[in-house]
Amino acid sequence: MGSPPRHPAVLMAPAVPLALLALVALLAPGLGVALPGCDYPAHLWCSSLEIAVACQAESRCANLSRMAAAPVELSLFYESLCPACRAFLVQQLFTTWLLLPSQVLNITLVPYGNAEERNVSGKWDFQCQHGPEECLGNMIEACLMHEAKNFSIYFPVIFCLESGSSVTKNLEACLQVYAPQLDKDRIAACVQGDVGAALMHHNAQLTEALDPPHQYVPWVVINGEHTDQLQAQAEASLLRLICHLYQGEKPEACGGSQATMATARCWH
Repeated sequence: MGSPPRHPAVLMAPAVPLALLALVALLAPGLGVALPGCDYPAHLWCSSLEIAVACQAESRCANLSRMAAAPVELSLFYESLCPACRAFLVQQLFTTWLLLPSQVLNITLVPYGNAEERNVSGKWDFQCQHGPEECLGNMIEACLMHEAKNFSIYFPVIFCLESGSSVTKNLEACLQVYAPQLDKDRIAACVQGDVGAALMHHNAQLTEALDPPHQYVPWVVINGEHTDQLQAQAEASLLRLICHLYQGEKPEACGGSQATMATARCWH
């Protein structure tokens, strides 16, 4: 008697993984085999950092090493009517933001500056370096940020306010041009109510927590650090400084030389 016939599955079992390996090698030579958490075809493994991480292919995706660089983090501590703050925001910060992709530079604005706060009968009262009008300007910009949420929406409005004839009287006109979707009445209610005071108190806390303590405004903190050298470089040519600090692939705007400007400040 001959031996009983073997079950077809026994003969086919070794062939299945070999066929899969051959297919992967054909589609993406050198990438290796996809992991269980990788649900993407091999030719897409290098299409984004997220997919490359899921498929553990980062080391083989040379184009992603530069894309993965963190943005430069810049915080500007300023006050709305300080001439030096207005000049830096309009001439340096806004133009640099326009020229660089969002993945290169992340900006935080803190309007408060050299103001002082005190608690009067359970409510916050603010005294500003350039008077009540500046406190109002700080509050308008803080409430604008609170209502808009999105930096790309509120920063052009703040640029409009700071570059115009009046920080406190041009809100409606600036909203019409740059952010017509925002409700000026909601911003006004914030300014006049408890929310605005709470926002300014928060900005006061952020300003008071600076290390080293701020001596003047505009006060620039980059990647959590403030030094005289960083401040001077930011005031001379912010675009050049950000291009130098960014660790990823340099955008086109980083290619040319930039003019410098004179330093001006509002001292505490």
